[in-house]
Formats: sequence, C-alpha cells, structure tokens
Amino acid sequence: MTLATWGWLVLLFPLLGSLLIGFTFKALPDRAAGLIGIAAIVASFACGIGALFALQSEPESARHAASSLWTYAAAGEFEIDLGIYLDPLSVFMVLVVTGVSSLIHIYSFSYMQSDRGYHRFFSYLNFFVFSMLVLVLAGNFIMLIVGWALVGFASYALISYWYRRNTATKAGMKAFVINVVGDIGLYLAAILIFKQVGAVDYGTVFEQAPEAFKTNEWSIVAICLCLLVGAFAKSAQMPFHTWLADAMEGPTPVSSLIHAATMVTAGVYLIARCHPLFELAPTAADVAALVGLVTLLIAGTIALVVTDLKRIIAYSTMSQIGYMFVGVGIGAYSAGLFHLMTHAFFKALLFMAAGSVIAAMANVQDIDRMKGFKKAMPFTAAMLIVGSLALAGFPGTSGWFSKDEIIDFAAFRGGMYGWISIGMLIGAFVTAIYSFRIIFRILPGPACEEAEHLVETGHVVHGHPENPVTGEAEDTEVGYPGEEHHIAEQAPGMKIAMSVLGLLALVGGLVQIPGVTEVIPEFLAPAFGDSHFAHMHPSTGEAWAGLVKGGVISIAGILVAWFLYVSRPELPGRLQRSLAPLHTLFVNKWYGDELVDLLVVRPVKAVGRFADRFFERYVINGATAGVAGLTRSAGAAVRDLQSGLLRGYAVLMLFGILAIVLYFLIRSI
Repeated sequence: MTLATWGWLVLLFPLLGSLLIGFTFKALPDRAAGLIGIAAIVASFACGIGALFALQSEPESARHAASSLWTYAAAGEFEIDLGIYLDPLSVFMVLVVTGVSSLIHIYSFSYMQSDRGYHRFFSYLNFFVFSMLVLVLAGNFIMLIVGWALVGFASYALISYWYRRNTATKAGMKAFVINVVGDIGLYLAAILIFKQVGAVDYGTVFEQAPEAFKTNEWSIVAICLCLLVGAFAKSAQMPFHTWLADAMEGPTPVSSLIHAATMVTAGVYLIARCHPLFELAPTAADVAALVGLVTLLIAGTIALVVTDLKRIIAYSTMSQIGYMFVGVGIGAYSAGLFHLMTHAFFKALLFMAAGSVIAAMANVQDIDRMKGFKKAMPFTAAMLIVGSLALAGFPGTSGWFSKDEIIDFAAFRGGMYGWISIGMLIGAFVTAIYSFRIIFRILPGPACEEAEHLVETGHVVHGHPENPVTGEAEDTEVGYPGEEHHIAEQAPGMKIAMSVLGLLALVGGLVQIPGVTEVIPEFLAPAFGDSHFAHMHPSTGEAWAGLVKGGVISIAGILVAWFLYVSRPELPGRLQRSLAPLHTLFVNKWYGDELVDLLVVRPVKAVGRFADRFFERYVINGATAGVAGLTRSAGAAVRDLQSGLLRGYAVLMLFGILAIVLYFLIRSI
C-alpha cells in the first residue's frame, strides 16, 4: 500500500467507529460499543505504523506524500483540495496521538462502565481522535482550519459530557469560546498567506515564502502572530489559558486525552509545521518562546497551592506545554517534539492514576482529604510515583532527557535565550516540588477513611453522588457520572493501559541519549532539513553537563517537597500565613479569570446593553418602522386604485400607453 493510502486509513477508522457507535447506540450493548471504540483507534494506530514503514522505505529526499480526495473549491488556477500531507512530522504526530489514545480508550473501557452515557462517550472519544488526526494530516491551511474547528467542537462535547452539571456545561462553553477566538487568528493568517503568496497548500506556501517575504517584514510577522493566537488558545498559553483547569469537569479519560496527546499539543505542532514562516519572522518566534516561558512559570506557581488533584496535573500540563513552545520557538524543533512525546506518556499516566485515586475517594478530588493510599492501592501508587518522577525530570526517566534537551539548546544559543534557559531551570525546580507534593500528600501517612475502608473491605467507597467542585447533590441519570467507581487494582483494562504508559514514561527517553542515540532528530530530519537551526546543537559534553544540572535540580526539588510535606508538615501552613499575599495571588490563579472578565467580558456586555437599549431601539426599530409605514402607505394607495371597475382599468391603461408614446416622441426629437 502507498503512503497516502495508509494516511487515509488512519483517518477512516476513528470516523467509522464514531459513526457506528453513534447510530447504533440503542441496539449495541455497552461492552460492544467500548470494544468498537478501542478497535477503531488501535486500527488507526496500526495504519500509522504502516505509514511509518512506507515512509522509511523511501529515500530521505522523497519522504513526503500529498493526496487529495477531490477539489473542494476552484477559481481559475487556484484550487483548494480536500487533501492530506504525510511526512515525518505528521507521521510522528499520528503515532503519538493514536498510540496514547488507544491506551486511553482501553482505560476508559473499565473506568466508564457504570456511566449511563457509555455509548455516547466512546462515540465522542473516537470523533475527538479523528478531529485531531485531520488537524495533523491536513495538506493545506484550509484543511488545517477544518481540523482545528473540529477539535474545538469535540473538546466542547467531551468537557460538557456530564451535561446536567452546570459547572461542566459552563466549562465546555468557556473552552469553546476561547478556542473560537484563537480560530479567528488562524483564519486571518490563512487569508494573509493567500493574499501574499496566492496559495494555501503547505508545499507551495513554504517554497515561495522566502521569495514573497523579507525577514521580519510586517506582513510575515503579522501572519505568524495570527498563527500564534490560534496556537496559544488551543494550547492554553498566556493569556488564553483560563479554560484549561476548568476543562477538568470532563471525565478523567477526557482530561488524559486532551492534556496528553491531542488538543493542547496542537499549537506546538502548528509552529513546528510552519517553521519556514517563523524563521522568516524571528520576532514572532521569540514571542512564542517568551510566552511559553511566562506560562510555564505562572502555571508552576499555581500548581504549588491548588488542592484539586486533577487541576494540579492540569496546571502541570500548561507548564510543560510552555517548555514545548520555548523549544519550537527557539528552533529546537526535534527537542520540542521529543518532549511532546514523552509528556504524552507520563501525563496520560498521571491522569489515569489520579482517576484511580479519585474513584477510591468516591469522586472527591481534594488532596487535603487524601492520605495513606500507598498501602491501599499499591499499583496505582507505583504508577503515580513513576509519572511524577518523569514529570519532575528525575535522572533516567523520559522527562529528564526531553526537558533538558530544550534547556540545553536555549543555553547553547546564548544571549536572551541563555536567560530563558535559566527561567526554565527555575520552572524545573518548581515542577519537582509540586510533582512530589502530590506524592507526599496522598501516599504516605495514616490512611484516610476511604483508603482504610478499601484496605479492610476490598471495596471502594461509593458515597452520595455529588459535584466535586460545588458539593451539590446530583442524581445518576444520563448526564451524570455513574454510581460505581473503578480503580486500577480491580480493573484489568485500567491496569494494562497504566502499565504500558508507566514503562514508556521510564524508558521512553532512551531513544534520545546524547552521543549514543539520535532517533527523533534523525527521523524528523527531512521535515526540518530546510531550517536554519538544522545543524545547530550543543556538543555531547554540553548536553551531558545540562542533564547533570537538570538531574541535580530535580532531586533538590524532590528533597524540598519531602522536607515541606513529610519532615516538617507544619511548615507549609506557616509559609502560607507569612506569605499570604503571594499565596492569595497563586491560589486565585494570578487573577486570570478576573482580568478576562474586566478587560473582555464586561466591555462586551456593555456594548451589548448599549446596542439593545439605544441602537436597536431607536436606529434599527426606527428605520424598520419608517420602512413599514412607507410600505403601508404605498399599499393603501395601490388598494385605492384597485376599484374592480373595468372602465377605470381601461383609463389607466390608456394613460400608460399615452405616457410611453410621449416618452418615445420626446426622445426622437
């Protein structure tokens, strides 16, 4: 089979799975729906592997293929094709997306079994993966926009999955609106690209860009800044970050899917895909790097103080995506994508482990209520530790290799980027602290009531269904979580998925050992061979020095966390009181929502009120009333002429004929 055929099959299976489950939900048993959903994504992953082999069988200069089903629109020589583009970058993204999504589907098969909307969940989940695959396989900017929009819609459906929770529906709408703002940036970029280059397909645009634009001229900078608006919104970077934590209203597998391998990585992929444009606009590339740095530091400080387990992990996602933005912003494309891959492993694992703990807590997500789960749930505890070690960049784990490669590249470039590397090291230290804040708060110590009940009875506590955010009681009909809760220790599907991810989180970094293996850069080389930074990288000695430095910082952060939460557990409370203003700033998420409300929501509402009370009432309604009055008068005049008398109509016809004759007589003179 050809490379293009493999690409279309990658898209076909998730779409078929979503449609089949959606249209047969009344006749399909729950387990059958889950198995179809899993089979569709596993088949897509298998086709991704087929595409990988087909790609590798070609010479390096020919490792790309474009394919079109049909021409969507045409005007003269300009055509927009419904097409895909496969190269090492898109195949890399396909493998990460479908591989991790397959494991999340397997996890969900057990985790969601008692939910009344089981069929709907797997249909949505398949559609979400299909949408992300459209985005990464798009062959032109129009198809990219289609995939971008589909991902936004799918995320809304999944975040609002428990649709009878007001908090869930509000979170879904918030994510959708912020992403639509980002979509506008992408639309404007596509329009400007077409205006300047006269094409929208990747090959033509990137080939002609050096001739169409001068370095850092206003047009290319404007295009790249518009692209960044879309990237920042989709990947929850400042100032479009406020939707990400609220997205935790969706089921835990949804959190895992959105945060690990799909939606939030779209912005990183966009910059990597459009690197020929960003290298012509270094100002915009620097903006991407600086925003990534600011985001990773701010998100890290918030993760130090919030107590909702899923939200701590969510803010860690926001922070780690910041590292990726720095990577692709400074030209370390393979390093940024390497961290994207390893992050998918350990972040999916962390959310799965968190879901297991939350299930044992009867949906309680507050870490202040959790204690002693090391004994109650040994497997989940082990996976939580593995994920936290990788997140913290502990020596030998996947996160250690990938994160430090970005930091080393920034230090190697020097100048402003040297300062950025220092900022990332500070972020790494903070990351290690909040990663093991989770571990030391949840696992050791005397067991909480729920953990003790699990040890004594072997069953999880189910309790009274309630919203974990508001505490409001809720029923268990469709639109709410099911009554039963499932943990990895008792659900084979959950344990299998977490075991695979745990192994990858530990050893996944071995594909990129300085001076030993160069799997990722060598594979991605054809996609970034035209880059100015293709041959720029630290020496092996510098890379290992950076790894040692990163490892020391990671261990130091873990020791600080141990000192704060195990050795001197009263100290965090003292620090909170002595640094009350700072704690208030962090716990209120740097007042991001309040700033958006002040600068955006209130002005928009004020304009809406003005339009409703004055403009619409006096201008629109006044104009409408005037037109209506004129129409009534004209109608009345016409009605008066319609007497029904034949002689009246004859007189009118006579005058009409005389008027026409008179007109032509005057024109002939």
